[in-house]
Amino acid sequence: MMNNLALKKHLAQPKTSWQLCLLAALGGVASAAIVILFTFSIKELQNLYLVLSANYINSDLVSRMLLPIIGALVILLSAMLTGYQYLRTGIPFVLHRLKVAYGVMPLRNTVNQFIGSTLAIASGFSVGREGPAVHLGAACSSYIGNKLHLPFNTVRTLCACGIAAAISASFNTPIAAVIFVMEVILREYKVYIFIPIMIAALVGSMITQGVYGPAHQYEFFDKIDLTVVHYPILMLFGIALGILASIFNKNLTTLIAYSSQFSLKRRLLIAALITGICSAFVPAAISTEIQFSHFNTEFSQPVIMVLLLLLAKLLMTITALGLGIPGGIIGPILVIGAISGVVAAEAVVPFLPGEHLPTDYALMGMAGFMAATLNAPLAALLAVVELSGQLEVIVPAMLVISTACVSSGQFFKNRSVFVMQLEVQNLLYRQPPIEKTLQRIGVLAAMNTTFELVSDTNINALSNRYLKDEGRTLLISRALDQPGLFIWHQARVSEDNSVQSFDNHPLIAIDSRATLAEAYNALSDARRGAVYIYQHDKSKILGILPFAHIRRFLLEGNTKS
Repeated sequence: MMNNLALKKHLAQPKTSWQLCLLAALGGVASAAIVILFTFSIKELQNLYLVLSANYINSDLVSRMLLPIIGALVILLSAMLTGYQYLRTGIPFVLHRLKVAYGVMPLRNTVNQFIGSTLAIASGFSVGREGPAVHLGAACSSYIGNKLHLPFNTVRTLCACGIAAAISASFNTPIAAVIFVMEVILREYKVYIFIPIMIAALVGSMITQGVYGPAHQYEFFDKIDLTVVHYPILMLFGIALGILASIFNKNLTTLIAYSSQFSLKRRLLIAALITGICSAFVPAAISTEIQFSHFNTEFSQPVIMVLLLLLAKLLMTITALGLGIPGGIIGPILVIGAISGVVAAEAVVPFLPGEHLPTDYALMGMAGFMAATLNAPLAALLAVVELSGQLEVIVPAMLVISTACVSSGQFFKNRSVFVMQLEVQNLLYRQPPIEKTLQRIGVLAAMNTTFELVSDTNINALSNRYLKDEGRTLLISRALDQPGLFIWHQARVSEDNSVQSFDNHPLIAIDSRATLAEAYNALSDARRGAVYIYQHDKSKILGILPFAHIRRFLLEGNTKS
């Protein structure tokens, strides 16, 4: 069995290993467990005042208006107890923490996410479960890595594993969860992290199926009837979804920026008031559960009522998320896409064949609107395939997704709503290519452990030691005037292999959990010298990492000569 340091050195490498897979599975269990607890809490809270969970339609008008206001007041009370400065939550905050802290989440933010989102969803706000699930899953898995003092590149991978497990546990869609993490969260595809993330998603799905069974809330979709004759209409529908996604993203981020000048109390109460008014007149819009739109797919409502439902849902979602109600965005955008599909189906029913056009177009709307809003075409495609359980949706969904993304991005300059939220909130998320590359490997995997602490630092003694060992061992000494400082004596060698002089480089201390990115930043100004690696005690050197080794990794992909 590997000892603790050897295990950490192994995990510091950008490679797939059974140890990393085991940690991913452990993180998947923890993430799925907290998501199930989160879902259970919402349902139990709803059961206190609803006959059926998430069924607000049969509630009386006064209850529908007062419920969001009561929810907002309780959210404010919770925020007051836990700290207003810890209110940033959701997927944008996770992206920010991946940039600045390798995905490690502050405890109070996580508590606010759990309590605030439970109250918001149970109160009928137009927010979803998946954003909080991503935050909670990331917090659980990264906590495990942080508690075990694992290298930060491993903590980052575990954070991604927790997110995949959480999404898979929320929707029972393991494949879409993996692609979502790669496409939206990490924004890169690397084999060595793909397998651990896939294992975590599988664990999340298995636990959910064990608790709730294999069924999910989207099983009412019937076998699609879309044929080639529908494709021109689907292309036009995709363009319309791209326009709608652009409008949605722009208005949401504009509201976030504008509302930042108001107090949290005012923002939440305005969101509650708008939600209450909309739900009073359009009861179906109060929930983010997709089943509520099922009655529309049977055309039991006039098209004007479906359009009104679409407008109400857009308004409620934009105001809830834009004014700071804690919750996710994916659930509402799936519902908005489904309603848009019902509207489109109403327009084509008299002209095109098909028995299930409402559900077919609702499914296409979900795919196109999600893809254009999140700028995640592959994740959206796989999501609707898994949610519907039909491979037949692939071709028409690809057509809608492609036209929606192209029209949204090229003609309206739309981007991922998460990126737009991060920018208006001034949260860091971008990573320079060099930093992203260097964060993949920990300093433990790259450090040089062949060093010697010398006491005699005159040039003759150093030259004898250097030549005797043929320069394989790095010569390190303690600074006489600063007991906590170490000096690396780097030899200058002539062509005849004789030592001419030594350059003395003060070594910079770097924690053993750090990645090459931290070491590079410490040495980038001088572009020479080295750092020394320590674990807990700065007076004990584990290894040396010269700047030349970091540069070699960037140029050649390895740190060894």
